[in-house]
Amino acid sequence: MAKASSDTPLMQQHRAIKQRYPDAILLFRVGDFYETFGEDAIVTSQVLGITLTKRNNGAASSSELAGFPHHALDTYLHKLVKAGYRVAICDQLEDPKAAKGIVKRGVTEMVTPGVATNDKLLEHNSNNFLAGVYFGEHIVGTAFLDISTGEFFVAEGNAEYADKLLQSLKPAEVVFQRSFQKHFKETFGTKFYTYTLESWLFEEKYATESLLKHFGTHSLKGYGVENMHAGIIAAGAVLHYLKDTEHPNLQHITSIQRIDKDEHLWMDRFTIRNLELLGTGVDSGHTLQKVMDNTVSPMGARLLRRWLVLPLKDMAGINERLNLVEYFIKEVDLRTKIIQHIKQCGDIERLVSKIPLKKINPREIKHIARGLQHIQEVKNSCINSSNAYLKRLADSLNPCTYIAEKINKEITENPPVQANKGGMINTEVHAELDELRSIATNGKDYLLDLQQKEMQATGISSLKVSYNNVFGYYLEVTNSHKSKVPESWIRKQTLANAERYITPELKHYEEKITGAEEKIFQIELELYDKLLVELQDYIAPMQLNGNILAILDCLLCFAGNALQYNYKKPEMHDGAALTLKDSRHPVIERYLPSDEQYITNDIILDPDSQQIIILTGPNMSGKSALLRQTALITLMAHTGSFVPASAASIPVTDKIFTRVGASDNLSGGESTFMVEMNETASIINNISAASLILLDEIGRGTSTYDGISIAWSIAEFLHNSPHKPKTLFATHYHELNELENKLPRIKNYHITNKEAGNKIIFLRKLAPGGSTHSFGIHVAKMAGMPPALIDRANAVLKQLEEKHGDGGPDISSAVKQLAIPQMQLSIFDAHSETFDEIRKLLETTDINRLTPVEALLKLNEIKGMLK
Repeated sequence: MAKASSDTPLMQQHRAIKQRYPDAILLFRVGDFYETFGEDAIVTSQVLGITLTKRNNGAASSSELAGFPHHALDTYLHKLVKAGYRVAICDQLEDPKAAKGIVKRGVTEMVTPGVATNDKLLEHNSNNFLAGVYFGEHIVGTAFLDISTGEFFVAEGNAEYADKLLQSLKPAEVVFQRSFQKHFKETFGTKFYTYTLESWLFEEKYATESLLKHFGTHSLKGYGVENMHAGIIAAGAVLHYLKDTEHPNLQHITSIQRIDKDEHLWMDRFTIRNLELLGTGVDSGHTLQKVMDNTVSPMGARLLRRWLVLPLKDMAGINERLNLVEYFIKEVDLRTKIIQHIKQCGDIERLVSKIPLKKINPREIKHIARGLQHIQEVKNSCINSSNAYLKRLADSLNPCTYIAEKINKEITENPPVQANKGGMINTEVHAELDELRSIATNGKDYLLDLQQKEMQATGISSLKVSYNNVFGYYLEVTNSHKSKVPESWIRKQTLANAERYITPELKHYEEKITGAEEKIFQIELELYDKLLVELQDYIAPMQLNGNILAILDCLLCFAGNALQYNYKKPEMHDGAALTLKDSRHPVIERYLPSDEQYITNDIILDPDSQQIIILTGPNMSGKSALLRQTALITLMAHTGSFVPASAASIPVTDKIFTRVGASDNLSGGESTFMVEMNETASIINNISAASLILLDEIGRGTSTYDGISIAWSIAEFLHNSPHKPKTLFATHYHELNELENKLPRIKNYHITNKEAGNKIIFLRKLAPGGSTHSFGIHVAKMAGMPPALIDRANAVLKQLEEKHGDGGPDISSAVKQLAIPQMQLSIFDAHSETFDEIRKLLETTDINRLTPVEALLKLNEIKGMLK
């Protein structure tokens, strides 16, 4: 905004504040409105659909202006942030009535996508992470902080690991070094909302000091992150950014946890995408998360999402979860009781996080107290359980009895939503407050008593007590009774037929009653603030409660799923063989028509005898579904869930790799084949003995011979690898069936089908042995291709099969010898002279100089020649 010499003091103040927040929209509080000026106003009016006006600054210069009432902040703020803008909220820092000169103003909060705490900006079932990324020389540090729950995670690894975490945890905003902008986009893509910070902030000494100061500790050893140097730098940058965006009250961030690569089953981002764990790329697509998430609390839903992308690799931890799920299935009454209590607790993590931010309202505080009572019930129900893990979880629950009782004693049963409305403090909490309330509510009774008392004392029957703005309360006496007025009364006004008086008692009462409302309000706010300060001491135990309830919620959800969808307990073991009996795809089976039965399949992968399955079968027969269900069942078991199979023996798996389906990255300039090769290279270079690999249609993005050669060599490589990784390899190259005869641990399987007349029915059942052809033409027919096209395809296929049959020429020779349909040849014979004429006409035409009309005429001329 250009400076005008005649700028008003208000505009000068606005400009000074705006200069400190140049990259944010400044919401400037003026009276009862939040105003925006200049460029901010133009953007705000467009995003919010509000009127843009001009404001005259007192001179010829004028500025665009757009504003909305201050009470509509919640409505409009989330729209600006969702549109990707940073918003600085500038409030009045003093009471305008008491201000001398211009009212002091300052930014009280900066809201960006990653530091949102407003309920309208948050999804209840997923975290709203602010991520920090630090690019070190050989390592990338990452940190993830959810200011709305207080959860703080730190990790480090190579760029691929950082990419996997960013794609899995989907932060709302990412901060990183300014000098790495190009590198960030090349490594992680352009789909993240980012903000860059000065490079000097990314120093380990500064980051460590920030973290130690925040947690009030002498070292980070207690959190197990002291050796994660790159991670600490990323975490320090995140904390700095919060302070930078006016978020000084972070007492709810009570600890920092490490995400250890070695503790979790590894899936790269391709696998998370290919298995459709969290998203399908289609708005109404069905995901594993959608199918599995029957949690009853927001904390449980958020934790389940994290469990799916970071499954356990530790057998003891997995079995602990599985055994508790089994226990919950048997203990029906206990399960029902705990679910009901968890439902009643609300979103503990997000409620607690509002305490230090002073954004919690009286109704929410009351909800915390009720939640603590339900936590007491959960603790009582589980503390004597025969399941050791449940007993341990229950032992960690803290009902915070003192503060729960204090809230119930001090806050009314149905408090208002806003503290500044008053009426939230109970009776018998504060003696003066009760007295003032009595005066405020019983004022009329007091005045009637006073009137009655004075009438009896003076004998003035027409005496009445009234009020006006000039004198306040007064006694009015008609002229006929004037002689009876006592001397102690002070006359204030003479009317035509009456006199008005005041008395010391009336004046004293007036002082009490007029100040009562204000004093009541003041005392209530003081008591409320004291309660908030006391609540701060209970943030850490209440957050732990939230986490314990989230774990219980997830495991109760797994128990419910097992009962409802007939899942069975998987047997986890340290061996290498994977055996699934009557396995099903957890997502597909849920969305089958009600009259259709899911066809189950047995799958055995054993590095000693059946390490690689080459799976052939018609397109659309369910090869991809079979691959995916093997991976999903393995993944579900590692989260602690029962699985869709009648029996499952699953080895502890360290990595699941998939290369499934076409995923062109054309916008990134990569072809299907290049993407496919990148993903496959990532698999080949990272396998281990405990890996599970799923390959679907490798090599289809290039020519047939290249494709077969690459697929063949990949299968050979995996077979001969000393790791012997378990592999499912679906392909439409039937030539790969030859591998079974050459390599001992490769076995051919196909998906069965039957032909009825000229139709094909997919039986979706796995059977030993290879498949001979792909039935592509049948699928084309099912898709509605014209009959003439289908007939021609069958004719071509027949010719190719005859020529490419036993000892015939190779396929390229067979293609060269294909007969062109007679109909086409006869057209060319009959009209060869005409076509020569057309060719000559086109050769002599300069297309670049033709007008559209001339082109149409020329086309019409050619059409006439064909008649």
